[in-house]
Amino acid sequence: MSGTAVDGTVRHQLESFAQRVLSGGQIDRDEAMWLFNLEKREDIIDLMSWANRIRERFKGNKIHLCSIVNAKAGNCSENCSFCAQSSFYQTGSPKYGFIDPEPLETAMEESAGNQVTAVGMVAAWKGLNEGPILDEVCDRIRQMKESGKVRPDASLGIIKKQEVADRLKQAGLECYGHNLESSRRFFANHCTTHTFDERLQTIEYLKKAGIKICSGGIIGMGETREDRCDLAFDLRAIGASVVPVNILNPIKGTPFESVPPMEPLTILQTIACFRFILPRKEIMVAGGRTLNLRDLQSQIFTAGASALMVGNYLTTLNQSVEKDLQMIKDMGLDPSWDGHDFSESDFTEQSQCGSTCDCSGTV
Repeated sequence: MSGTAVDGTVRHQLESFAQRVLSGGQIDRDEAMWLFNLEKREDIIDLMSWANRIRERFKGNKIHLCSIVNAKAGNCSENCSFCAQSSFYQTGSPKYGFIDPEPLETAMEESAGNQVTAVGMVAAWKGLNEGPILDEVCDRIRQMKESGKVRPDASLGIIKKQEVADRLKQAGLECYGHNLESSRRFFANHCTTHTFDERLQTIEYLKKAGIKICSGGIIGMGETREDRCDLAFDLRAIGASVVPVNILNPIKGTPFESVPPMEPLTILQTIACFRFILPRKEIMVAGGRTLNLRDLQSQIFTAGASALMVGNYLTTLNQSVEKDLQMIKDMGLDPSWDGHDFSESDFTEQSQCGSTCDCSGTV
């Protein structure tokens, strides 16, 4: 298939794919690549329009808000080329040990007051092992759970034993963030201190423990459209419930500091393609949206996004929560997502597969 088909043919093909998805079907990889390869502005706008209908069909007009708190900052032993917190690079990002209970309580109160459903603890380290740190982590998760203010989430890197995942579940963790980051093919271009398979294994431990998965990636690192397509299909295979789409924010001092930015329309096209591939999932736009989308930020919902990371990121700033809430309301959408847990529809696609400084691209 080619995205350069004559006028009319593209419109009809788009409608055919969209109607299949709206009826509960799926598109395959070749069909998805056709969507990723659309070039004309008018075709991409049509793609977004159908993605918006798919979002409305499966997610309604509710927008799921979440935020993160940097639970342990800097000096990460991994060499992720996008990350300001890696010890390999001189970026001037903050450095401190594991968070005390009081700042976490403050973050939860602020989030709950801004209609945020979930707060994720994110730690800059290779991963989580049994021992005193795991005990502390579980204490913080219990603190979040018992408060009843927000859903306790965490993004704590690679897990190498089932027992660790089981402890997190017992403490009350509901959702774990562990991005695949990119396609398997592109992965070594941004990280060589751990592997794509280690990330997949971590996700399997978490799923076996009964923890829901938040997993997505970063676009704009120099990957191809094929890489973005493969990432979306890998996320479909692992059964991710929430899919963060981050856009690279090039940080001075990292190997990716000079990577040219993605065009806003290409970013929106990518979100729309993800919605076609993952129609029932929470597609969340996260890091890099303010810098890369500028005045087009509100169009992420038209392109199919159903969730938004609000508040500041790990080492970079976001626009104010108040501005985000107004943006959502101006689009005729409802930020009062009332599911403390995910709906059953988020888990209908089952896994087909057998952080590290898991900063979720929100550097």
